[in-house]
Amino acid sequence: MTTITTRTVEYPADGLTMIGHLALPAGVDRRPAVLLGPEGMGLSDVERRRADALAELGYIALAFDLHGGRYLGDPEEMLARCLPLLADPDRMRGIGHAALDVLRTEPRTDPDRIAAVGYGTGGAVGLELGRGGVSLRAIGTVNATTTGRPGEAAHIRCPVWAGVGSEDPIMPPEQRNAFTAEMQAAGVDWRLTVYGGALHAFHHPPVGHPVVPGVGYHPRHAQRAWRDVVDLLAECLPVTEDLGA
Repeated sequence: MTTITTRTVEYPADGLTMIGHLALPAGVDRRPAVLLGPEGMGLSDVERRRADALAELGYIALAFDLHGGRYLGDPEEMLARCLPLLADPDRMRGIGHAALDVLRTEPRTDPDRIAAVGYGTGGAVGLELGRGGVSLRAIGTVNATTTGRPGEAAHIRCPVWAGVGSEDPIMPPEQRNAFTAEMQAAGVDWRLTVYGGALHAFHHPPVGHPVVPGVGYHPRHAQRAWRDVVDLLAECLPVTEDLGA
């Protein structure tokens, strides 16, 4: 296994002091980088481990924060914060840009080779960065087939991959259809993977607190969705050139 290093990073966003998790592969050379966004509950060890796994693959990875260092295990508190956020593209972009600035400031990050991958609310943030015109190599989301303001998807200049559970009541078929229609009308290179029988947040291991209805873990599809994310990055943001392969 590749040796990696990790550190906590603090930065301001959305009127809060965010606490992100930065993971770096061994070496001193510049590498492609991934901005990793968490589910609406906020940054947890699940996303930290995913950032570490990306670093083991050779990427600089920043798992960013949504709630000022807090994890919102109370569903009502989570919805009270996330629903207004999801309805405000400019706030989402502000959170995304703040994290992106941290990632770009890391000396080993190649600023011209950055992708955004996110889950739920974190995925919506990544999509809004694209709609806002940020130059990214790829955008990947899981259960975040969110639509944006009319016409702004035309600013997305990279491939977009989205994964969603077929039985997800939070991102139901009509929402998926609206998302794909938006991407198609904007001329985006998009893909949608529907995981049969999966609920919302199917990728997230069970948590020890109440969750909103329609959430459920699906271990097999969780593994598949991770492989699909890695494949997206391998296609759009390869690390082989940095590794001398």
